[in-house]
Amino acid sequence: MSMPRLRDVGLRVRITAIATGVVAAGLVVMAVALVAAMDQSLLKGLEDSGRERARDVATLVEEDRLPDPVPLGVGTAVVQVLDGQGRVSAASLGGDRVVPLVAPRDVAYLRHGGSVELAASRVGLSSDMRLVGAPAGSGTVLVAVSAAEARSSVRLVTVSLVVLVPLLLVAFALLCWFVVGSALRPVEDLRAGAEALTGGTRMGRLPVPAGRDEVQRLAMTLNRMIDRLEQASLRQRAFVADAAHELRSPLASMRTQVEVTRAHPSSADWDETAEGVLEDVGRLTRLVDDLLLLARVDAAPAASTTRPVTDVAAVVAAVVGTTGGRVRVGCSVDGDTRVRAEPDALRRVVQNLVDNAVRHATSAVDVRAGRDGGSVVLEVTDDGPGVPEEDRERVFERFARLDDARSRDAGGTGLGLAIVRDLVTAGGGSVAFEAASTAVVRLPAADVLVHPSVDA
Repeated sequence: MSMPRLRDVGLRVRITAIATGVVAAGLVVMAVALVAAMDQSLLKGLEDSGRERARDVATLVEEDRLPDPVPLGVGTAVVQVLDGQGRVSAASLGGDRVVPLVAPRDVAYLRHGGSVELAASRVGLSSDMRLVGAPAGSGTVLVAVSAAEARSSVRLVTVSLVVLVPLLLVAFALLCWFVVGSALRPVEDLRAGAEALTGGTRMGRLPVPAGRDEVQRLAMTLNRMIDRLEQASLRQRAFVADAAHELRSPLASMRTQVEVTRAHPSSADWDETAEGVLEDVGRLTRLVDDLLLLARVDAAPAASTTRPVTDVAAVVAAVVGTTGGRVRVGCSVDGDTRVRAEPDALRRVVQNLVDNAVRHATSAVDVRAGRDGGSVVLEVTDDGPGVPEEDRERVFERFARLDDARSRDAGGTGLGLAIVRDLVTAGGGSVAFEAASTAVVRLPAADVLVHPSVDA
């Protein structure tokens, strides 16, 4: 059975494993460095002690006061005194008086402060030695010191570290496991809360941890996102319900007319029935076209820089020229009114605003276009009852219903102003009722670089 890869296990395990691995590598390096430094320090101390003893013996040799056998100092195992020809002239008790402890080539090295390892069998002892020397006139004093105590100390520290380092690693891993688990607990709470939200008709909220850290900010951001999603979901459900209602009305009307005509064929006026059905079909067609247009705008708003340059004044003149009926529609233009917009989309904006004004006007509608700094401003004003201030934002919602004074009984689909808002917003502009009966559209002029905004 293959071992799982690190990326296939939980975040808590990964963090604990990585942290423990890093600490383990650091402890091993520190332990090795400590043992090596301790070993070198103890051996250097032994060698310095041996050299000090060798210099003392050399002083006795130079003063011709060297006793025989040569006395041993503290920690000293063997002392040999060699003459200028490398022959043994004196030795400590138990020392070899015939054969020097080292070969002649090593004597010069020892005279100049060097040291060599000396096997225990060479001097008949049970532990290895460190051999140092000091000059004594033309001769040399050799001193062998036992390294047994130093080696024993190093072994003791090594064994202690071999036992202690794993224990420290286990303790660190457990501590890291609990600390990481505590730090990740709010994340797990967020995950559990998010899972609990699925499947409900109304969204709840994720738990927000008490600490002022990144997890708290994440929870607050996610809750704000859930708020937006909930609002979007509510708007979508309301839109679907309203669309179904609006589509059902003309269908029901057509069915009623046909059923009545079929029930009384002898007295029915088929021409009148056909005219009524065609009127409802036209209303249904306009509603479907408006819904499709809104769907296209929501799906892919084009960048402003890719749109052609269109003159608002020309569009206004074309719309006003083809609008007639029960009220007077006038227009006025002042300055350069060119914008970057699709001609069909801009005509739809102007047409919807004018149709809305005509539908609710008493006797007149005025359309004005002009330049205001870096924006082209389009104002459509009617002399009707106007939109109450509290409804001036809601009137741009899809299928929004206000009071009877501005109802849709004159052939509107309830989507005209929503289409205006979405088209204008996609083009980087804005639209609002700045007065009760005045709708104002602001679009960036053609010579101003803009980035379109997308309605959430």
